[in-house]
Amino acid sequence: MRRIAASLAVAALAAGVITTGTASAQPQAQSARPDCGYTATPDDPAARPVTIPRDPWFTKGKVLVKVKTNQGDVPLVLDRGKAPCTTHSFIHLAHRGFYHQTECHRLTAYPTLKVLQCGDPSGTGAGGPGYKYADELPTDLPPAPNDPTGQRRVYPRGTLAMANAGPDTNGSQFFLVQSDSILRPNYTVFGQILPEGLKTLDKIAAGGIAGENPQDGRPASTTELKWVLPLGV
Repeated sequence: MRRIAASLAVAALAAGVITTGTASAQPQAQSARPDCGYTATPDDPAARPVTIPRDPWFTKGKVLVKVKTNQGDVPLVLDRGKAPCTTHSFIHLAHRGFYHQTECHRLTAYPTLKVLQCGDPSGTGAGGPGYKYADELPTDLPPAPNDPTGQRRVYPRGTLAMANAGPDTNGSQFFLVQSDSILRPNYTVFGQILPEGLKTLDKIAAGGIAGENPQDGRPASTTELKWVLPLGV
């Protein structure tokens, strides 16, 4: 279940946790399909009706995704080579209108965690697509400075990554990294935000956060994904 009380979500984010309660280069097909583990979640039904994807045929190449928001455009480049299952799921949801007219429900402004989180049609932070799938965790993120444990990594500015509720619970929610952020490498990186999108993200961040907590909450500048359009399969 992704239904996490607000107080717990704030505590989790303070500890460095992201929770959930592309002209495109032509991809090349591979004979072996990855086992993504797309699995229905009856106890956590879809926030908006959508089918469960099949495992992808394409595991190479990049895909441009045009994202129109009421605050400006946020073009993305998805990387199948790094995360074929995640990229495939995102495209599957986008093609079926799952992300259209949905509000980004969380903006964080902690010193080491500055991200915008989107992808829940319910706008609560608890909604998903009615299925989950396997992690594709990053192995090339730089280590966090001054981390005595050696376990945290830097998710650089411009990173596109998946939110989750624990291992192998990816769904529809994703986060856009506005400034270098420190996290455990427990979140799948599946693309990058292009420069135009970073300008839009900076504009949203500059508007601040609504509510009593100035470091975590809804963006004060309401941010809605008008439509999400992959320029590729």
